[in-house]
Amino acid sequence: MLNISAEIDPLDKNTAILVKRMKESLLSTDGGVGIAAPQVGVNRKVIWVQRFDKAGEPLEYFINPIIVWRSELQNLGPEGDLSIPDFRDQFYRSKVIQLEYVDLKRQKYSEIVEGFTAVIFQHEIDHLFGILISDKKEKEKNNSYQKVDAFKKADSMTR
Repeated sequence: MLNISAEIDPLDKNTAILVKRMKESLLSTDGGVGIAAPQVGVNRKVIWVQRFDKAGEPLEYFINPIIVWRSELQNLGPEGDLSIPDFRDQFYRSKVIQLEYVDLKRQKYSEIVEGFTAVIFQHEIDHLFGILISDKKEKEKNNSYQKVDAFKKADSMTR
């Protein structure tokens, strides 16, 4: 059975402590770009993500994050995992996602994220549902993907 993380109360003083300790854990890694609370032994919905889509590429935390929409268009790209140090592989992820979350003051946010930062969000949110990339790889073996040439002109496909 999967260990699904529970929502967390942003106003609980322990939430702020968890958020701070998770950032310290991420900063202590060798090049980690994201971390989820289950990776530090706490099954609660909190993640940290390095925002490559923002100036300065800041680390930001997200409480009770959910993906409310994801593009059908997917990219295939490399991923690793702090939980499985020597495992790297190629994975399909939605190119664009819409995310909702709250901060430590329970302020709600909604934003659209794309590219590599969207991949990090999808990866970390998978952890909140007990999914590791090694599990994902196993599932992908059973799925078939249709290869699409995104640069082919539409009219040449209809002939």
